[in-house]
Amino acid sequence: MFRKLVRFVEEENLFYRDEKILVAVSGGIDSVVLLHMLLKMEVNCAIAHCNFHLRGDESDGDFEFVKNLANSNNIPFYSKDFDTKAYADNNKLSIEMAARELRYEWFNQILELENYQYIAVGHHADDVAETVLINLVRGTGIHGLTGIKPKLGKIIRPLLPFTRKELEEFAESEGLNYREDSTNRETDFVRNKIRHQVIPVLEQINPAIRKTMSENVQRFKEVEQIYNDVIEENRLHLVFQRENQLLISIARLQELPSPSSHLFEILSPYGFHHRDVRMIAKSLGSISGKRFFSSTHQVLRDRKYLILSELEENDSSEYLLEEKSGLIEFPMEMEASFIDRTPSFKFPSNPEIACLDASKLKFPLKLRKWQQGDSFRPIGMKGNKKISDFFIDQKFSLQDKENTWLLISGDRIAWVVGHRLDDRFKITATTTKIFKLEMK
Repeated sequence: MFRKLVRFVEEENLFYRDEKILVAVSGGIDSVVLLHMLLKMEVNCAIAHCNFHLRGDESDGDFEFVKNLANSNNIPFYSKDFDTKAYADNNKLSIEMAARELRYEWFNQILELENYQYIAVGHHADDVAETVLINLVRGTGIHGLTGIKPKLGKIIRPLLPFTRKELEEFAESEGLNYREDSTNRETDFVRNKIRHQVIPVLEQINPAIRKTMSENVQRFKEVEQIYNDVIEENRLHLVFQRENQLLISIARLQELPSPSSHLFEILSPYGFHHRDVRMIAKSLGSISGKRFFSSTHQVLRDRKYLILSELEENDSSEYLLEEKSGLIEFPMEMEASFIDRTPSFKFPSNPEIACLDASKLKFPLKLRKWQQGDSFRPIGMKGNKKISDFFIDQKFSLQDKENTWLLISGDRIAWVVGHRLDDRFKITATTTKIFKLEMK
């Protein structure tokens, strides 16, 4: 196992023997084995330990264990306490994401102040399989199938070739002590659900599922490289710079076998998601004039080009919806229709479909971005709620907030588009005509 580690470090060019490595040690088996093997390689190591204070006395026990581990090996020890829950609440993050942000920000501070070249973390082959499955469930492109990188910036992962079972066998053979994290057995987190519920089922189909996933990841990495090379080669003939704008040739884009894939790679750095790109790709065969928005940029479908430009700060553009049915093309694609209220009418459960009492609406309606001070009455509530508070309740990211549009009737918000209707425009027993808006 030791020779396999040395070979992997050399093949992936993770570090040189004379470089200083900061090892993230939680006290669990992964990080303890990682530290032990690096010391066995006679690497100049130090330990960094985070106490996230999420498990009471157990967290404090981890700290004491890792501190003693550093002392027994006579190596530098860095530790920091975090109020993880408060940070997560203040920044509207999950506990997992909050802990990740806190630890890597601190790790980078140590690297800079103490002149360490890399931070080594204990991800292994099981983590790779779990990450790929998580990405598949949540939705991913080819990049999400390539797992975890052995080296990313200052982060290195020397244990990626090894399964957890191999680490357990090695720890036993070397007589290594380590701490068990009780939360690893819980299934509240997505990763733990995958680890304890999904992978065991997959092992019934393929007992070597972890090895198979690792082999698949290697193939996906090769496919990703080919994919990226083709995208970059075509980009040279697709994209042109004009002052502060990027012009994407529609004619050349349509000649390609997969316009959407090229568009996504070009536009995703500017905040456009897969859904946005699908809508833009659909517009290639339609008339010019359509606009599509991310939180920071807009794409205009002109006659010959898709024109990407930065949004002006505090963009206050408004778009009118006249009292007629049909397709609404921008700022987003929606279909509007009037329908009669019948006994068989069923309220849609899809939040991207709004059914409003037509008699309560004042046309023309307006579509605009949200503004500070906006408030509405969420359906089912008697009082008003600020849009900003609604965003907090829904755990919107900054990008989610900036991408949110409002449907305005008179001076009232009738619909937080794609999310929640206003109670004052809801369908009641006296409603006879319904105005229906469906996002496409």
